[in-house]
Amino acid sequence: MDAGERQRFAALAKAVADDRDQQAFSILFDYFAPRLKSWLMRRKMTAGEAEELVQEIMIVLWHKAGLYDATRSSLSTWLFRIARNRRIDLQRRTSTRVFDETDPALRPPAEIGADEMIANDDRDAKIRAAIEELPEEQRDMLRAAFFLGQSHSEIAEATGLPLGTVKSRIRLAFGKLRKVLEQES
Repeated sequence: MDAGERQRFAALAKAVADDRDQQAFSILFDYFAPRLKSWLMRRKMTAGEAEELVQEIMIVLWHKAGLYDATRSSLSTWLFRIARNRRIDLQRRTSTRVFDETDPALRPPAEIGADEMIANDDRDAKIRAAIEELPEEQRDMLRAAFFLGQSHSEIAEATGLPLGTVKSRIRLAFGKLRKVLEQES
């Protein structure tokens, strides 16, 4: 597109903006609509989708031609930028996630049978008993970390112990619990 053509299109856009000049709009439509459609179809849009989007772009030209600034870009650049943005918006709207009814995360958990409930209760009782057999300082560290949800740093700060000591005591407590639970299995 040469400078003369650019100026002509800018003048036609100004006529649309200022006077709602239908003839100027018709000239712009006849020139840009097929080019926009072709450009959109090369970007994987169907002919119907491309035509619909071109209609939207040309409506923008009709209603908002006053926003076009010939000193900043050519009319072609302005229209193709609108086309690009509208195409991206359309893709975002249509690429919403499809609801998958078979997703296991959406199914309620299976009911727990009586035998499994009894086994869980027995396991919990064994864990509680094993915790009670731990030395008091290890038991306190476990309770703080797992029942109160404190971080190792928070436990160290609360007890005045070095962070390494806190970690060591928790690690020792786990080792002892593991041994007790393995013996009973």
